[in-house]
Amino acid sequence: MRFARRAERIEPFYVMEVGKAAAQLAREHAHGDRPMVFLNIGEPDFSAPPLVQEAAARAVRDGRTQYTHALGLDDLRERIANWYAERFGIHVPARRIVVTAGASAALQLACLALIESGDEILMPDPSYPCNRQFVSVAEGRAVLVPTTAAERYQLSAAKVEEHWTDATRGVLLASPSNPTGTSIHPDELRRIHARVQDRGGITLLDEIYLGLSYDETFGHTGLAIDENVISINSFSKYFSMTGWRLGWIVAPDALVPVLERLAQNLFICPSTVAQHAALACFEAESIAEYERRRLEFRARRDMFIPALNDMGLRVPVMPDGAFYAWADCTQACEKLGVQGSWDFAFEVMKRAHVAVTPGRDFGHAQTSRFVRFSTANSMAHLQEAASRLAGLLH
Repeated sequence: MRFARRAERIEPFYVMEVGKAAAQLAREHAHGDRPMVFLNIGEPDFSAPPLVQEAAARAVRDGRTQYTHALGLDDLRERIANWYAERFGIHVPARRIVVTAGASAALQLACLALIESGDEILMPDPSYPCNRQFVSVAEGRAVLVPTTAAERYQLSAAKVEEHWTDATRGVLLASPSNPTGTSIHPDELRRIHARVQDRGGITLLDEIYLGLSYDETFGHTGLAIDENVISINSFSKYFSMTGWRLGWIVAPDALVPVLERLAQNLFICPSTVAQHAALACFEAESIAEYERRRLEFRARRDMFIPALNDMGLRVPVMPDGAFYAWADCTQACEKLGVQGSWDFAFEVMKRAHVAVTPGRDFGHAQTSRFVRFSTANSMAHLQEAASRLAGLLH
């Protein structure tokens, strides 16, 4: 059987491969005294709050399961617009909001609408691996630009200037970022966007962890800059609806009908039940619960990252959002007699029963030295993982 070149270009998602190995090991030791602690997947351990679950059940019970408009429920687009006003103090008209089948569908639609064959998109290295695959599927090419801890592992305006060529179409940024949990300073984001606009390019901004910010300096949406910033967001992370597959794009007015045509043909509409459920995300009771969870995520970060630093798994930049720790495992590899983060991840999986993600997925800029820990697990599990790792490394 002959496969399309675009399919052959897509690399494996090694996070999932490591996850399968961890799950297999966990099954083999299911009755042991040290069950596997999973710190490899970026999924909140909280489920959707009660009002959201009740809204979903009510939608099913009342038969509100038919197709919606391809752009999403009007009421949901209005609720999202109100959230931007209440949370961030900015006016985002509901007409510019396109509800999608998860942030993944949002990125796919944006890339298909804006990227031509051969176009190059600048992205930071390290960065979330699937984002560059969306560019590839649209026949573009992701150009990974190495970043440093001093740059918070984010692109700078100077690096955008340095790497821009005649083939460059724009930038795809993430703030806060996976795998580092670091955000772009608002002033730097303005400078980047100004450079992109000067060259007639596009600024795509992945903001799916936006609500999970712990630092007032960084907890802002790039939509405050101007309406030409294209923001991708999701109900998965802050709103704890990972498996519901619901997200959205905020786009310039001219882009909305293009996204609509694509969505009509590729997806028909996002999940109707998930949309009705998501309406309840914005009730005062739900927002209060999300804020309680955000503070819990911050408390986990504040416990776990100092513990990593103490055992030689140094985190060069304290994450200001999301629920990740990007840790240099060079010293730990020397202690265990292994080479690089891939071998380190499997070694701690086997010897400490802690599943982590090696840096291999996230780019090429020294990523073989780093592992990503997810702090989306419970405080008890994080404390147990820290104890096991310390015992292994000390």
